[in-house]
Amino acid sequence: MTPTATRSRSRPGGSDVLDVLGSDVRPLRERKPPWFKVPAPGGTRYRELGELIRAENLHTVCQEAACPNVGECWERGTATFMILGDTCTRRCGFCNVKTGTPTWHDPLEPARVARSIARMGLRHAVITSVDRDDLPDKGAGAFVGVIRQVRAQAPACKVEVLTPDFQGQEMPLAKVIAERPDVFNHNVEVVPRLYPVARRGSEFTRSCRVLALAKEMGGDQVLTKSGLMVGLGETHDELVETFSTLRDHGVQVLTVGQYLRPSERHLPVVRYWHPDEFKALQDAAYALGFEHVAAGPLVRSSYHADEHAAGATADGVRERAASSPTALPTPAADTAAA
Repeated sequence: MTPTATRSRSRPGGSDVLDVLGSDVRPLRERKPPWFKVPAPGGTRYRELGELIRAENLHTVCQEAACPNVGECWERGTATFMILGDTCTRRCGFCNVKTGTPTWHDPLEPARVARSIARMGLRHAVITSVDRDDLPDKGAGAFVGVIRQVRAQAPACKVEVLTPDFQGQEMPLAKVIAERPDVFNHNVEVVPRLYPVARRGSEFTRSCRVLALAKEMGGDQVLTKSGLMVGLGETHDELVETFSTLRDHGVQVLTVGQYLRPSERHLPVVRYWHPDEFKALQDAAYALGFEHVAAGPLVRSSYHADEHAAGATADGVRERAASSPTALPTPAADTAAA
């Protein structure tokens, strides 16, 4: 097994995922519903940012996870940087990032990321990472370094961190929260029932505890955020129950989007949720007290992240965004990205 090889995620632990998802799943190659059509990226700003990221040898989730919104987000001045390399120590069934034995650990990476953010003129930067269970601090020190460098080199840019669960350890989390990022994000990804097939090696209760501790440690200075995907056989009621649990653990901002299968080596899609169903989920989440909710077929955790931060405040005062987060993109080139 080479360090960068990606093992099959469609049979975690040798199990048959259809025992959990059901046998009625969607084929990998099929024409998707019309609401998945998005403009192909290629604007001037998109090309400029792409060249800069390549020149700095940086990784972005926008590219590594083949996000369908990369063109729109880069054109509007938001981007998601993935630090600590491009190889993850875990193997989630839905994720398009490589898995294996990581080797990347560049102490100058935080400075390079911040320099790029400053040169790109970003107004909101999301900093995430692969899981680094191999490191003593689980990668927390790299998040600290990036936050400090962004504050120094691009002080006008809001900083959102999208972290792993740090294996539930409190000290790495405390180090990150001590830097007071504008938003602390940790995605639970799926409803608890689906964890054995979709998030093997992670625990729903542990993720919820991370979110609760982040809010407790950060208080009114840090917004807490989480996200889920749909399309793996979960029900509306399961999702609303999960939303309620997240609210009970202090989560203020929520994102919900459709899972799209990256390859035959990943979990199959059970069904595509209709935009009207996302609207129902959004309404249910607001009724539970979330301060900002983005729910839609192409919504991803970092999609319009600048609006998420503007649409809610850390002290709990909600200001709904003027535009609907469930609005559909303009029809254009089809995408099958994850």
